[in-house]
Amino acid sequence: MNIKPSENTKLYGLGEYFNEILNLHNQKKMPNKILLSGRKGIGKSTLAYHLINHIISLEDDDFKYNLKEFMINKDNTTFKLIKNKTHPNFYLIDLMDEKKNIDIDQIRKMIIYTNKSAFNDNPRFILIDNIENLNTNSVNALLKIVEEPNNNIYFILIHNNEKKILSTLKSRCLIFKVNMSFDGCINTANLLLKRNIFELVNNELISYYSTPGIFIKLINFAQKNEINLNDYTLINFLILLIDMNYYKKNKFIKNIIINFIQLKFFNEYKLSKKKDSIVEFYHKFFDKIKNAEKFNLDEESLFIEFKSKLLNG
Repeated sequence: MNIKPSENTKLYGLGEYFNEILNLHNQKKMPNKILLSGRKGIGKSTLAYHLINHIISLEDDDFKYNLKEFMINKDNTTFKLIKNKTHPNFYLIDLMDEKKNIDIDQIRKMIIYTNKSAFNDNPRFILIDNIENLNTNSVNALLKIVEEPNNNIYFILIHNNEKKILSTLKSRCLIFKVNMSFDGCINTANLLLKRNIFELVNNELISYYSTPGIFIKLINFAQKNEINLNDYTLINFLILLIDMNYYKKNKFIKNIIINFIQLKFFNEYKLSKKKDSIVEFYHKFFDKIKNAEKFNLDEESLFIEFKSKLLNG
């Protein structure tokens, strides 16, 4: 199933945030720097695309945004142009495939865009996704332009709150902490799937910290690899992912393994009589994970260590 934010015509579960920001816009009080911060896969980028669509769609467009249903009409001109990456009032910066950081050249190209004459009088939006992946040089270049942007230019920054960003960037933005309850995540996933997720996934694999986007990606991965998620417990699924090396070329699966490992630690902690040893192993393991990510090292030895000590023990 396709959950690409730029192509999601329906916004689920985040209407309250949409209305709050739109109300600021209607009162001409919307700041030109907005930070949407929340868990990965909760719908922050989809929220941004829906807001942008409504605000920059032309008044004479026959297929306007549906404010009651929080829905974009597929025949909407703005939707088509953004989807095709040809809208003159929209500019996207995101982490490129297989790249670790958003590099400074991406920011420089965006600055050139902002300095060009506007195509029309409508607002121009710069959407920067995954800003936690900006490197120091990129952040410094971005700070210069966001402090004094050209007239009628708005920045919407998307932040995975599980990772830190520089306080100098946060302090310049109006921050919306985008949250969704566990039940809300399940309901949204069900609406996107048009199925009950509990019919598709073993209960042990449904973590409280999962989001609709994570659920959908997990199911897409399983279908692609002909894996029946109902057949796997948490332990068996972790062993499968580690033994088959699915994480080698799939960043999402690597993150899924880490999240499921965390869930396994919590389960072990609740049941163990030797809680101190579990806590010690947990902190040592995740310190190694952080270092592996920081220095771009292979996590294979760490996953094998976890499997031998906590899965096969």
